[in-house]
Amino acid sequence: MKIIFSNYKLGAGVATDLVNTSPVVQTTRGELLTDRAALARFLAEHDVRPDALADGRQPDDADLEDVRSLRGEIRAILEADAEEHVVEAASALVRRGGIGPSLYRDAEDRWQWYVATSPDTSVADELAVLMGTGLLGALRTLSHDRFRRCASPVCEGMFVDTSKAGRRRYCMPEVCGNRLNVASHRARRLESARRRPDSRGTGDTDSG
Repeated sequence: MKIIFSNYKLGAGVATDLVNTSPVVQTTRGELLTDRAALARFLAEHDVRPDALADGRQPDDADLEDVRSLRGEIRAILEADAEEHVVEAASALVRRGGIGPSLYRDAEDRWQWYVATSPDTSVADELAVLMGTGLLGALRTLSHDRFRRCASPVCEGMFVDTSKAGRRRYCMPEVCGNRLNVASHRARRLESARRRPDSRGTGDTDSG
């Protein structure tokens, strides 16, 4: 696998999404990497093609166990308070199977800096190199402030905000953001109902 230095968003995005497959985050759905097929789907959805899975080989149980273990390491990096710890830990991920940096031509025949993975590197270690490079790139380009906890009070998710504006608040905006908006809307409706006068009829009746 060749990982381009300038495309840190890919590695940071995979790191974010991997961390949030955990049952610690997915309190309703539970573990998302339930089996080898789920891991294969995760890789396909992120367009990650490890060399270890070349020629149609599918992830095995060892790959699944190793990626789940790596997930915990990535979360610890995202939670780190000190930038130095992020750099040290992310660099250690890159060293697991990374070679380089070296110059390679990209799809448009331009020279780019890449980190390549060494032969016979495992699926988990290839992911470690990809995510480690992405986290280092995000820290260097965007700052440590972009490593964040989800703003939802009922979510334990983490994320790296690689957006241009840097205003992302939720680990899964389509889930956590909507959930919080629905909760706020319901709270406003309830408060409005409480303040509304009783319309069931309050007039006195003349009993004669």
